Amino acid sequence: MTNQWKLKEIVLMSILGVVFAAIYLLFFFFGQTLRNVLMPFGLGEFGYEIIFGIWFIVSIIAAYIIRKPGVAFTSEVIAGVVQVLMGSPAGPMLILTAMVQGAGAEFAFAITKWRDYRLRILVLAGVFAAVFSFAWHLYSSGNITLAAWLIVATFIVRVISGALLAGVLGKWISDQLAKTGVLRGYALGKEMQEERERDAA
Repeated sequence: MTNQWKLKEIVLMSILGVVFAAIYLLFFFFGQTLRNVLMPFGLGEFGYEIIFGIWFIVSIIAAYIIRKPGVAFTSEVIAGVVQVLMGSPAGPMLILTAMVQGAGAEFAFAITKWRDYRLRILVLAGVFAAVFSFAWHLYSSGNITLAAWLIVATFIVRVISGALLAGVLGKWISDQLAKTGVLRGYALGKEMQEERERDAA
């Protein structure tokens, strides 16, 4: 299989980037609501952490569907750029954040030389995206000034969120799309078609 992207793959990455940019923006406001709800209990810092994995999901979905180097990183950056164009309160700095998150997810696939797209690797991609982004936010958002116990606790929550909301949920969403037949021209769709043919044989 060639690692060169086809036009349809670039188009799909772009579509996913735009769709999830809108979803990411909605979750930004949802996270703010969670933060406000948890604030009176002294748990405001966990408002975003609980759902943080959702901001990595496009990188996992795009990579799982297309299965080529650079897809996880690029799709996340596209989503970041579109969010900025849509007027995200985070501003242009969001593009750098997207690059860090995308690099984290891409790292997991790079470890396997982009050959393994089983659930455990997708979960690992979500975990690495969480780790990379957490390290970035320690300084870019000033989280390094938080109490040690809070840094550790929010790190654990973000990693779990990345594993579940990006890795597990990302795989489930992709599989459901593939079952409809709309992804038959992509690596995931072809894999599912081959599985159906083997089962029918």
